[in-house]
Amino acid sequence: MTTIDLDATKFEAEKLFQRKRLIGFGIPAVIAVYFVYIFFAFDLPGLAGRANMENAVTLASDSWSYKVHVTRDNRSGNVTYAVEGERKGTYPEGQRPDWVTGDEVITIDLGGDIIVRYLPDNRTEIEIPGFQLIEAQAEGRTVTTNLPDNLPDWISASDRRVGITTPEGRITLTGARTEVFNYFPGWELFWFTLDSPYYGQALATILFGDQIDPARDNITGAVSDWWNNDMWRHKDVAWAIGETILMAFLGTMGAAIIALPLGFLAAKRFSPFMLVRAATRRLFDFVRGVDALIWTVVLARAFGPGPLTGALAILITDTGTFGKIFSEALENVDQKQIEGVASTGAKPLQRYRFGVIPQIVPVLLAQILYFLESNTRSATIIGAITGGGIGLMLTQAIQTQKDWEEVAYYIVLIIAMVMFMDWFSGWLRGKLIGRKT
Repeated sequence: MTTIDLDATKFEAEKLFQRKRLIGFGIPAVIAVYFVYIFFAFDLPGLAGRANMENAVTLASDSWSYKVHVTRDNRSGNVTYAVEGERKGTYPEGQRPDWVTGDEVITIDLGGDIIVRYLPDNRTEIEIPGFQLIEAQAEGRTVTTNLPDNLPDWISASDRRVGITTPEGRITLTGARTEVFNYFPGWELFWFTLDSPYYGQALATILFGDQIDPARDNITGAVSDWWNNDMWRHKDVAWAIGETILMAFLGTMGAAIIALPLGFLAAKRFSPFMLVRAATRRLFDFVRGVDALIWTVVLARAFGPGPLTGALAILITDTGTFGKIFSEALENVDQKQIEGVASTGAKPLQRYRFGVIPQIVPVLLAQILYFLESNTRSATIIGAITGGGIGLMLTQAIQTQKDWEEVAYYIVLIIAMVMFMDWFSGWLRGKLIGRKT
């Protein structure tokens, strides 16, 4: 090797070294710049400043607990007791929680030595350990109290409203009503409402005990009351779950049926006309380039809300995706198998049926079943927009800003539904394709 060649080799090595060093310094710099951009673009300092951990804790606790409202109407003086403050959860006449006592003076024991008394003439007394006795008087639209000027963080007060938050519960006083919220763990009335004869009965009593309702046997009556529970709406939830799965099934299967023949038009081996191939592929790009949520909004405006609108949105989007996948699978089929079928004198359609379709069936089934599972999740969000399925019930529960235990219930059901669809699609894929995945 000559001196010139050695110099050239050394020069190239130095250039390669400099390039690698530039890349080594450049990639971390780009990543650092990107994270700086994210920091300001997403306003992370503002987000941290707006975060309220107290609200987060309250929301989390509401998802696994319930509250009983003890409400006094300051205009009429009537006192009502209701789970979550709902009319469907109101205690029957003459019944009330065992931690509420008295007639002329209603005494509410929240636990932890916190006592609230509803006195005559819209007066209220509140005993909290380590704090002065709180006295309040509701008159018209105003509330008068003996609270000092410097209040602790757990008390908010004005002449129109007083709010007191304690670990055991909350007290709210306004001119119109006085309310006490007592929290308990669990999902109350999940099985039976207060008007059901099976409320408060043990499972063993229902299964093996004496007949509780003279008109019905225990198991039939208990199942009927649970199924028609007005608070938790189990019957409506089951229907909504079925609607969501049906939405995903119709959209996925409809897209697969439409995409298969279009896939032949987009595959070069089966569509010799370039114009047809290009038009079909651009059609696939168009329908899958617009997200299913956008199609949902457009179709809801055109056809109105409903599960069918959601199924159509999934169908349109997945037609483009399936078309691309199927056309690529068709490009890779084995020509020898087609030629073998053709040698028997088979017509073109028979060649496709016996020479092409069997080769792509594993790809078709695997993709269809995967998208069916994925679309089950998507149908939940789409249903929230179109007004169908479990997504609608989830949105309604969130919008009330108080039924967080129902939100948790629906989320658990959605996760269970997705897990079931995952298992079912895997099982069906193994049966149809002949192997487990």
